[in-house]
Amino acid sequence: MKSNNKLATVRQLMLEFAEITGLFPATSSPKRYLWTDAFGVCNFLELYRQTGEDRYLDLAVALVEQVHAILGRHRDDDERTGWISGLDEEAGKRHPTRGGLRIGKKMAERDPSEPYDEQQEWDRDGQYYHYLTKWMHALSRLGRVTGEQVYNQWAVELAQTAHARFTYISPLDGRKRMYWKMSIDLSRPLVTAMGQHDPLDGLITCHELQVTAGDEEKSASPDLQDEIRDLAAICRGLAWETDDPLGIGGLLFDACRTVQMIDHGFSQQASLPEELLQAALAGLQTFVRTNTLKLPAAYRLAFRELGLTIGMHGVGMIHALLEEKTGLGRKHPLLVEYIEILLKYSPIIDLIENFWLDPEQRSAASWRDHREINMVMLATSLLPDGFLRL
Repeated sequence: MKSNNKLATVRQLMLEFAEITGLFPATSSPKRYLWTDAFGVCNFLELYRQTGEDRYLDLAVALVEQVHAILGRHRDDDERTGWISGLDEEAGKRHPTRGGLRIGKKMAERDPSEPYDEQQEWDRDGQYYHYLTKWMHALSRLGRVTGEQVYNQWAVELAQTAHARFTYISPLDGRKRMYWKMSIDLSRPLVTAMGQHDPLDGLITCHELQVTAGDEEKSASPDLQDEIRDLAAICRGLAWETDDPLGIGGLLFDACRTVQMIDHGFSQQASLPEELLQAALAGLQTFVRTNTLKLPAAYRLAFRELGLTIGMHGVGMIHALLEEKTGLGRKHPLLVEYIEILLKYSPIIDLIENFWLDPEQRSAASWRDHREINMVMLATSLLPDGFLRL
């Protein structure tokens, strides 16, 4: 698809997303979902960069305000009211991420007296760590574009809160670990298992918040070195390989961010990109052999596949950076080697994007059941720089 056609398609997707979720025109009962909205903020920022039209920046800012006003507060069907942080009204507005942010699921979270139901838990509200890291990234991107320090401050406060509440000391080996899902008020775990890439996402995102902060922000923002130290320890010895396309894409996104940070002079975790690319390549080779992409739409999940294409665009961004900064490639020859191999899989991008651009495929229940997240991630894949950039 030509660049002009991609831009027109992304405009259409994002304006439709704004309308059906109640962002613009604003409605009395907007639908907010943290993962989808994090990608949405980045997409509006990219539309603003490519078109110069202020309305897209305004939509990005309005989306952040709406997410905080809805997902930073208790649900309408909850007997509790106000900010989930417990702060009073004015303090909550100044620090909307201090209590974390709800997922935005339709069902209320599980009551402490209710038995755990693994299948039903997927549909219940609460807080996910990997959703919070995506929101931290979106806030950081908005802060970079607007030059407003407050967005980085909110991202840092969210990172501190999430780390304090999601991590715990395992009684089995004395090591810190992480819960996968917490209650809305972060007082109790809802799922005690640890997400495979959660500590990795946290580690890279905390580094990002420090690397991308301006000099003024660095002097004003709290330090995240304690969180980074803990997360690095949790990551030690863990395996990142997965054959889930969304997980593979996440590894590539994390590698892309880390390489950009190294280009900014970041010296910690210097060998991490190669480790992530190696894991992503192993997972990609396994995924391709499953022949999943030959199945009809009814048996596929667009947002998981589009997570992979977004990550593959990250491979292209790393390649472009290595071409521009030849010294970077000389210092990291293994990085160059993995990128060259991964680039051979680039045709998978068009294969997936073209499939889900087909209106017939988007009429399948598998698309319609996850319409908003599919729309937004398709838009991200078509114009990926807004999400992939630091």
